[in-house]
Amino acid sequence: MEFILAKVFKVRKHKNDIIYYMKKRGRFKFKIKTWQLLLILIPFLFLDATLLRLDHIKMTELRDAVLAADEAEDDEEIARTLEELKKFVFSNMVINVVEDNGTQKITFGTGPFYLEHQYIRAANAALKEAEAKVASDGNPNGNVYALASDVCSPLAAQNGWTWNDSRFINCMLTEINKYPAADEIQDKIIASLPSTELYRKNYASPVWTPTLTGFMVLITVIMIVVIFIRVIIWIVLRLSLLFI
Repeated sequence: MEFILAKVFKVRKHKNDIIYYMKKRGRFKFKIKTWQLLLILIPFLFLDATLLRLDHIKMTELRDAVLAADEAEDDEEIARTLEELKKFVFSNMVINVVEDNGTQKITFGTGPFYLEHQYIRAANAALKEAEAKVASDGNPNGNVYALASDVCSPLAAQNGWTWNDSRFINCMLTEINKYPAADEIQDKIIASLPSTELYRKNYASPVWTPTLTGFMVLITVIMIVVIFIRVIIWIVLRLSLLFI
């Protein structure tokens, strides 16, 4: 029994000596080679692209909810969905491709979108108010707004325009402009129309956020930097050997 214990003790001591020697020689240093980093980088890039796409899809769904509420002419729902969209965009990395003057560019955020129906409702209300003012101005041509309406209303019925349609509004402004003193009338109408910028939305997202997507992208960027530095060092060493 004592002989067996001595053997076990001797084996353990020998094993400990080997481990100590390997530690001393630096054999236990964890080192990843460049080609291994490249292999690891590939799935990381795929995962980053997937996470970024999921964030983009979520943003698109929230933005579509805003536009659906706008089309339904539900101002309370518009306010609620806009708030949800802002919270998501401001706290996530959202990469989007938008069109700017016929060219596509990458941006962080929703890109510009418009609450068209809400604007048309506001503009139509302003036109109704202008109608009342024009009718009481004593214009020598009579109620210019009513005359314009006589032309545009049949066109609206023929083409299926609603009274809130932007084409109907443009038709009204065009007809009003045909009458004397129309410039003054049109100036009053245009001045009463709300600015389109009030109904233009464009929420920008941060370039980096402390989310799963953000940390995965950060790790990937660090890996790319490490690989790039290693490649540069390798090239410098190779070139230096040529001159030795």
